[in-house]
Amino acid sequence: MVKDRPASARRDILKAWWQASRPPFFIATLGPLGLGFTATVKYTGLVRPALFALVLGASFLVHLAANLADDLFDHLQGVDAGAGIGGSRVIQEGKISPRALGLALVILYGLALAAAFVIIGFSGRPWLMWGLIVFAALSSFFYVAPPVKYGHRGLGEVMVFLNMGLIMTVGTFLALAEGRWDSRVPALALPVAFMVANILYFQSLPEMELDRAAGKLTLAGRLGPKRAVTVQALWWPLVWLLLAGLWLAGLAAWPALLGLLTLPLHLRAQKALRAAAASDWISLDGQGHLIRKLYLLNSLALIAAVALN
Repeated sequence: MVKDRPASARRDILKAWWQASRPPFFIATLGPLGLGFTATVKYTGLVRPALFALVLGASFLVHLAANLADDLFDHLQGVDAGAGIGGSRVIQEGKISPRALGLALVILYGLALAAAFVIIGFSGRPWLMWGLIVFAALSSFFYVAPPVKYGHRGLGEVMVFLNMGLIMTVGTFLALAEGRWDSRVPALALPVAFMVANILYFQSLPEMELDRAAGKLTLAGRLGPKRAVTVQALWWPLVWLLLAGLWLAGLAAWPALLGLLTLPLHLRAQKALRAAAASDWISLDGQGHLIRKLYLLNSLALIAAVALN
């Protein structure tokens, strides 16, 4: 029995860090990276799987660091205290200390920086690449970290739109395409940018009133309950219009239209949202999987549309 305790303790530690990493949200990184890789192969004929694997790994390191920084700094500012439902709750549940999270951030950003040197060494336009990488890294850290904490000022979705939509897609293309440029890539990235921003937006809705009480003003908090529901209702029809526009412009093949088949998921999310608005916003917590499924399926449709165009 005594011999089992160390193994059990190790499992508990791994479970705690797994909880802190919030793995369901890692799919947000896959869409823009997959699109950037597909566009590179399609428009340049270059296939660089090893370099892409390094880009993928570095991006996941920064995404993980952003999740941990969110936990750490929201805890330090009292946002996730008490009845809050935000973050992974590992600090509040006593599973990981703030100091351990801080040390993990240093390690993760250090590894990502080392990977960046290698990536840029094999790609063109080094100054542009460094600009994009530094901007993305600082944005991931200062999402809730003072003094910037733009996520507390209603700018979270804007920065996710830029970083995890446009910069990830364009940056992947630049890294893999040896510095070549193609104006079609940012056009392809536009619907993905809206999609990934909606993951954050929808996730903020259940805790909208709790965040406001704690002094954190998200985009949904700025809009207010009624307009927040309306914005969510219009978000995915806009994405589908953008996908249809790519098809009409000849930038994507017919699979771009397959996103329309995900309409039932959108309707389910809206039904849950209306029910929460009529009773209790916190009841919406746990429904974010609907938006992540919308994101994944529509991203795959777009990637297939670019590959087959």
